Order: sequence, then C-alpha cells, then structure tokens
Amino acid sequence: MSPLPSRQVHLDFHTSEHIPDVGARFNKRQWQAALKTARINSITVFAKCHHGWSYYPTRVGQPHPTLTRNLLQEQIAACHAIGVRCPIYFTVGWSARDAEQHPEWIVRQADGTPAVLNVDLRAAPENPRPPCSWIFLFPARAYLELILRQTEEICREFEVDGFFYDICFGPLDYSADSRREMAEQGLDPENPDDVRAYHRQVWLTLMERCNAVIHAHHPRATVFYNGAATMEQPAWHPYQTHFELEDLPTTWGGYDKFPLRARYFANTGRPYVAVSGKFHTMWGEFGGFKHPDAIRFEAAAMIAFGARCSFGDQLHPAGELDSATYRNLGLAYRYVQRIESYGLDGEPCSNLALLLTGGRHIGEHGVPAPAHDQGVANMLLEGQVDFRVAPPDGDWTAFRTLILTGGQCLDEKLAAKLQAFVARGGNLLVLYASALDGGHGRFLLDIGADYAGPAQYDVDYLVAGRRLARGLVASPFLNYSPALRVRPHPGVEVLASLREPYFSRTYGHYCSHQNTPYRLEDAPHPAALRKGRVIYLAHPLGEMYTTHGARLHRQYFLNALRLVHTRPVLDVRMPSAGRVSLLHQPNKHRYVLHLLYGPPLQRGRCSVIEDLVPLYDLPVRLRVPERIRRVTLPLEKHALRRRTVAGALAVTIPRVQMHQIVVFEY
Repeated sequence: MSPLPSRQVHLDFHTSEHIPDVGARFNKRQWQAALKTARINSITVFAKCHHGWSYYPTRVGQPHPTLTRNLLQEQIAACHAIGVRCPIYFTVGWSARDAEQHPEWIVRQADGTPAVLNVDLRAAPENPRPPCSWIFLFPARAYLELILRQTEEICREFEVDGFFYDICFGPLDYSADSRREMAEQGLDPENPDDVRAYHRQVWLTLMERCNAVIHAHHPRATVFYNGAATMEQPAWHPYQTHFELEDLPTTWGGYDKFPLRARYFANTGRPYVAVSGKFHTMWGEFGGFKHPDAIRFEAAAMIAFGARCSFGDQLHPAGELDSATYRNLGLAYRYVQRIESYGLDGEPCSNLALLLTGGRHIGEHGVPAPAHDQGVANMLLEGQVDFRVAPPDGDWTAFRTLILTGGQCLDEKLAAKLQAFVARGGNLLVLYASALDGGHGRFLLDIGADYAGPAQYDVDYLVAGRRLARGLVASPFLNYSPALRVRPHPGVEVLASLREPYFSRTYGHYCSHQNTPYRLEDAPHPAALRKGRVIYLAHPLGEMYTTHGARLHRQYFLNALRLVHTRPVLDVRMPSAGRVSLLHQPNKHRYVLHLLYGPPLQRGRCSVIEDLVPLYDLPVRLRVPERIRRVTLPLEKHALRRRTVAGALAVTIPRVQMHQIVVFEY
C-alpha cells in the first residue's frame, strides 16, 4: 500500500433521479484547477450512492437515469493526470433503489418492521422528508453477491486507488431469511448474543470477500469500511488498511470527540484520517460553508493529534466543483503543508493513559464514546493534561499512571495485570464502578475498601478534604449522580466525605424545585480514599461531566489525579479551551509540542469556532529522558531560552494564536 495522503476531500455525490443532466458540467480542467487551488492530494469519487445509482455505465448495478457521461472514469483520469489519488465510494447499508426493488434485502427489526433512520413509512409522497433518512439493507445472500459482482466490475474497468464502503455494521437483522440461516448454523434467533454473533459473521464475510476481490486486481489499494473506526468494536479492525475517523465537530459530538479517538487509534499501528466537513452543519448541506479560519483550526488539530486531514464536500449534480469551497480548503491546506511533517506518524508519549470503559457499538452515526470515557477525556483536555489510551492487552511499561474511567471494565485477568502494574510502582486513579466485577458484588482491585452496594439516594453532596480542596468550595457541593457505597479498610486515608440528602425526590417526598438538601452529618461511606499509589473516587465523574459539565467536578478530579501523577511528561497552563498534544519523532530526534486555542461557541445545534484570539507567555515544562539541546518555534524560525526547574526543562512560549508548534531537539 502506498503512503496515505495527508490532504483529502471526501466528496459525497448522492443524487436523485429527479435531477436532470447529471455530470453535464464536469470539466477536466476546472476539476483539476479546483484540486490544485485546494492543494488536495486525494479525493473520494463515487461509483454508487445512497439513492442506489451508479455513475458509470455499469452492467451489474443501475446507472443513474440522467447520467450524461462516464463520470467516474473521467474523474479518475483527471485526478491521476495531476498525481491526485481517488479512492472509490460504494454504498452498502443504504441504497434506496435496491430497497424498493428488493424488500427481502431490508434489515428487519425483531417485530418484523423495517430498520430505518428518520423514515416515516406511512408518509405520503408530498410530506416533507427529514434530513438523513434511509432504510437499512443487510449484506447477505443475493445482496452480498451484487456488491461483490459490482466491486469486481469496478476493479476490472478502472484504475483503483482504494475503496470506501459506506454505512457498514448497521442494525441487527431479524428477517425470515436471517432467522433461517441462524437456525441452520445452530444459533438461536431469540438469543441476542447469537444474533450479534451472526451479524458479526455476515459483516466479516463481506469484508473478507471484498478485500480478496480488490487486492486480486489492485494489491496496493486501500480499503476502509465506514463504521469500523469505533473504539467499541475492534472485531471490525483487521480488514481496514487505515482508519477514517468521521467526527463532524459542529453537530456530531463537539470538538473533543476526535482527540480521544485519535489517541485510541494511535495504538493500532495503522494510519488514521480525521474527517470533518466544509459544511456549517453536516453531510448533504448544499450551499453551507464553514469559515476558513475554522477549517484551518480543525486541520491543525488533526495534524497535532497525528492524523491525516479530510474534509467532506458534496458535488453538485451537474458535476462541477464549487470554487469557493476549494479556495477555503486551500487556505487550510496551505497551512497543513507547512506543519504536517511535525505531526504525521508522530508517537504520543504521555506517561498517563486511560483504560477505557468501552461499550457495544450500536451502529448510529455521531454517537459519542461512552460517557465515562468521554467525560474523563474532556476533563483532561480542558486541564491541558496530555494522555494516551492504554491497550488492555498491550504493553504498559511507558505509563506511570492509569485512569479507570468509571464503567465496569474488568475481569480477573485484567485486574491481575493492574495489580502487577501497581506492584511495579505504577499509580491508579479508579472511578466509580471500574474496579467492580461483572456481577457488581465485589471489587477486583485492592482499592483499600470493600464494596457496600449502590447509592440509596438520587443525588448526594461532597466535602473535599484538605488534600483535595484546592480551588473547591468549602461547603458540600452537589453530585448529580450519587456515589457507590464503600467500607474503607483500617488505616486507609479518606480524602473526601459525603453528605446524603434527607430523602430522594419523589411525589411522596420532595423539597423545592430540584434536589433535596443535605443532612448535616457525614455519611458512613466516603467519597474518596487513598491506599498507597491507588486513589478511588466513588462518583461517576466522567459521566457527570459529559452531562452537566460542572467545573467543580473537573477541579476535584484533577486535584485527585495530581496526588498520584506527580511527574507528568508535559506540564502546560492554558485557559480551559486550550488543547495540547506532545508527539515523539524518534527518527528525527525530536519531541514536538502542539498548542491549540480556538474556543468553540454554541449556536443553536452547531458548535462554531470564530474568534482566534492570541495567548501570551505560556509556561511549559517537559520531562523526557533525552538531553534536549535546542528548543525552537519552527514556524517562526525562532529559538527559545530554556532553563531547568524542579528537574524539568522549562520554556515560555511567547505567543499562541490558534496553533503553535514547539520543537525540542535532542
């Protein structure tokens, strides 16, 4: 496989049969000029779209009825003539024409009704249709054979750089045909675990057979199945040549969804692409524009977290690229050309890592990571605490501290690995139910306490002890989700206590508008305790922060972290919207620090980056084993004065506006 390009466009082209003259205004020179203006080195082009139409004279599928030319062939030729790569898009899970002609291919829910997204099956033709509304198809039997035959046709007729299969790994199928096949395989269609096993095998079969067809003709082609870039379903990962992280930050989970996923996929050993959009909202928005400053910020963040860049666009049915879009992208990608060597293929090098809770992928676009994981990541990002993701079965020797984010995630084997990590001198910060066994009856880790059961009230209140009190109020403060009850062992240090309400809020017992006030005495079970290098926090802080975002909870969490994580590789102080990423490039004998500052504003349903104000005189401390011989700001060709403070290399960054790179050479 050739190196994965760094400045990409994912070009949607889902085109109704009711629109005339599809592709009529395609012009090779205009197409090439737009790509050159935007400095693009890869653009996705369409073989088959969600409407079910193909954009070349296919003998296997169905050509778009108003297609005026072999659009796919001409796009590929135009790209290759100027050295631009063009992977080919092919829809799987949504195809309106196939759903109409073959209702037996439609995914059926357990009650027999079709599995849909935003579709009212009873709507009249004149009723307004909501955005992103499609019927799911299941790639088994005759539909699988159609996909394979058309993939083979494309591979024989075109120069294929890669394939992008879309809408993969959707809902479970309970159709009569799938139920019959499950029974033939000895699986029980009424057993959810058996249905998931069958679902997994169908999709693995699709990937295995498609890859075999593609690589028989084009051994160096890339292949990606969209939906595979999930942290919750590593079963989909082996058939991907790379990963594309579809994170439209304006409307799909915000700007902090991507950094956590990037840190996870950095462990896979394969390149990963961050995918945003040129749109103000999301896919399918004709005429929507994100400001070029926001695109430039997003692109800088992609490079900072080690990802290649991709921005989504949608081609007009006439086939002509929009000049304004490609001028805007060019402003961002011109900057990417300056900075990409300081990010691509860099290795995250924090000595702090998250052990993720994970969760079953439910096949919906834009679903954030489980709330425990995302909330903890958000608190770290806002505190400028650089982190990695610890692979459960991987090597942890580079980590000094691990955070268990709150959800039940342990079995006996992983718990033993964590205990050995502590015995070798590692530190743990354990939240909520992370240390519990699957039955929630006992702790699998020695946190210095026994499990006494779930909370008895709907909320509770926290009183931080002296060692956790920095920046917190002295009064009891509210926790929107209550703590688990624990019984500390003798001699274990209690770091924070609890106050419980007089009663839970019910129709029979309530007080005022929201929550019941606290009792005046401490509860017998604490909120936080410490045993050696292990700190346990009994509240679901990550989940609470995802939902409520209270600064008190973030400060409390960071205070606890700093008690055990005393020697981070990186120490930076920025406002809470500041983001940091430290990468190691050992082949270039340097560490590269990326500093980002672009506070998003919430406007309606969109998160908008607009005011890129500068920051001045930011202190940075670095602790690495190598002897740093020079510190520079490469974009400004300026060297920084360095000094040693408390065993760390210290520098002051004079100015950051949107993005700054600091290089530490050794």
